[in-house]
Amino acid sequence: MNKLFNNTKVAFSLKKDSELERAYFLFKMIANEPLVRIGTAMTNFAIKAHLPVEGLIRATVFDHFCGGVSEDDCIPVIDKMYAKKVCSVLDYSVEGKVDEAQFDAAFDMTVKLLDFVKEKEAIPFAVFKPTGFGRIELYEKIGNEIELTPEETEEWNRVVVRYDKVCALAKEKDVKLLIDAEESWMQDAADDLIAEMMRKYNTEKAIVFNTLQMYRWDRLDYLKELHAEAKVKGFYVGMKLVRGAYMEKENDRAMVNNYTSPICESKEATDRNFNNGITYMLENYGVLSLFAGTHNEDSSYLVMQLMQENNIPTNSDSVWFGQLYGMSDHISYNLSEAGYNVAKYLPFGPVRDVMPYLIRRAEENTSVAGQTTRELNLIKEERKRRKV
Repeated sequence: MNKLFNNTKVAFSLKKDSELERAYFLFKMIANEPLVRIGTAMTNFAIKAHLPVEGLIRATVFDHFCGGVSEDDCIPVIDKMYAKKVCSVLDYSVEGKVDEAQFDAAFDMTVKLLDFVKEKEAIPFAVFKPTGFGRIELYEKIGNEIELTPEETEEWNRVVVRYDKVCALAKEKDVKLLIDAEESWMQDAADDLIAEMMRKYNTEKAIVFNTLQMYRWDRLDYLKELHAEAKVKGFYVGMKLVRGAYMEKENDRAMVNNYTSPICESKEATDRNFNNGITYMLENYGVLSLFAGTHNEDSSYLVMQLMQENNIPTNSDSVWFGQLYGMSDHISYNLSEAGYNVAKYLPFGPVRDVMPYLIRRAEENTSVAGQTTRELNLIKEERKRRKV
């Protein structure tokens, strides 16, 4: 397989010199773990103290990793990326909501986005988080088969209605719907509910997509079981595969509560599990539709190789690559240039409300070995190329 991802001219073709310099500055900062910790603490303090820092945040980290403060605010970014055939997944990245009014607001936003994306070819997916539609404690009780109170039963019924209405609307509008994965202790209930939505709405093709965090060693078995059921009952399975986002929290909880961690024993085991997952899905192309959410070059090359081996067209609507906005442009834009389907997760929301998401991005980049170094090296190469 040709080394596609070294072309920095294609990777950074949308970035002006000033934007490239900002990216260089940000990733230099993120590469310094103590600086990230200090910056996080200072940012949290400034926001809680209502200091006037939104302008500074907006001009630096926010505009690099987010599309805007509203869906309309994101349109220039969406159109700019789509000029290079890179699509967008609008992700309302406001986190930590816990009451019914906030769940209804998240539902309303998802419905609004389904209406919004239907009108734009550049946005082929909508997305929501399970805990955007209901309390994590409720998912946990159901997953552990703990009897609900009458009030909790009514509360769960409202969660189910939110899922059902959104999935029905997605099918009506022919817009694929990605549902994110979260902590393992709430995921069983979410998996069961999403599988029910697949049975109901994925009758002609994959509309509803669940997410498998492949740093969990049990996820490939879950995928195979669902696939076996789908073949018998006649529905399609859509899956977004990612490595995962809650490793430290998962391992800490398992240790405190004295149970076996659901996380793979090593980074190498996680990589194998992820690659085995995409291999299984592409070898069963047809019933299974894949959204490969990865910033890993080797895994991206593997998807390309498997598509070729299984005679899957590069532009098949059943295979998508996905990366986060502001990261891994060398993967996204070189893939789209080569004719593959690519979508960037484009977070948006009020600056203060999106800060927990941005802080997590910075912390994850700091902790993922090689990620920030690779970004920096590519930016350096492009800066040098432009000066020649």
